[in-house]
Amino acid sequence: MKYRKLGASDLNVSEISLGSWLTYGVGVERDKAKACVDRAFELGINFIDTANVYGRGAAETVLGEMLAERPRDSYILATKVFFPMSATDKGLSRDQILKQMDASLKRLRVDHVDLYQCHRYDAETPLEETMEALSEVVRQGKARYIGFSEWSPQQIEAAFALKGVERFVSSQPQYSLLWRRPEDKVIPLSAANGVSQIVWSPLAQGVLSGKYAPGAATPKDSRASSDSMGQMMQNWLRPEILEAVQKLKPLAQEAGCTLTQFSLAWVLREPNIASAIVGASRPAQLDENAAASGLVIDPELFRKAEAIVAGVERVR
Repeated sequence: MKYRKLGASDLNVSEISLGSWLTYGVGVERDKAKACVDRAFELGINFIDTANVYGRGAAETVLGEMLAERPRDSYILATKVFFPMSATDKGLSRDQILKQMDASLKRLRVDHVDLYQCHRYDAETPLEETMEALSEVVRQGKARYIGFSEWSPQQIEAAFALKGVERFVSSQPQYSLLWRRPEDKVIPLSAANGVSQIVWSPLAQGVLSGKYAPGAATPKDSRASSDSMGQMMQNWLRPEILEAVQKLKPLAQEAGCTLTQFSLAWVLREPNIASAIVGASRPAQLDENAAASGLVIDPELFRKAEAIVAGVERVR
């Protein structure tokens, strides 16, 4: 496993990180979840990403149980705040940030997280209030650094312009060979201001593994077959996308790796990417994903891949 510095922080995070959306505490049995967490550590994955809203606290609770037996300095832990935890608990007001921070720490069984992220932008709360509250959390020692997820370039610039508040070190956007929007403004803006990307859905919800064949029924154990994800994935399962992805397989074969590894390596080719978050319900999935770290692939193969999917990405 290779490691990269996270923005202007002193954190060195694994190029492949373990996420917990739709998995731990929600869709994956505890024994299987523990097997995945244990395997992640064996593979050198030191960065674990979660959020308070995943399973309405369930993911943090399960991770807290599993991490309690490990030295606190053996992993880098990130969580998020914004989405509703109840009918009244939501957003990025000072009260919510302080309340949700304490609740997350209790569920995670730690006295601090390494990275506390705004899960989205809160247009109903003044940015100054949000940034001051995040700074307070850092001063209290409850979070070492702060980040944001899916903020617009204008919102990011507004945060950078504020004086006397904690600086962001990370951005968590969706990014993959099929979703390249962050390249336009977010990545350049971040790189110029000491912010690294921690990307989610680097495999486009599994589509870039090549397991979804055009015209074929979706695998019963896949996200596309689940009630919670089936509708969300319809944009990814358009025939033209699936047909283009199948054409990527020979490129991965030429590179001597799986399509999953090829797709993750493509994401990691960008220097501003610190880590690609992957989900796993089986340890074998982590074995394959982790092998993408440090892969050296001919850039010409990446250019061919970009040409194949050009025009079929899910909305640029």
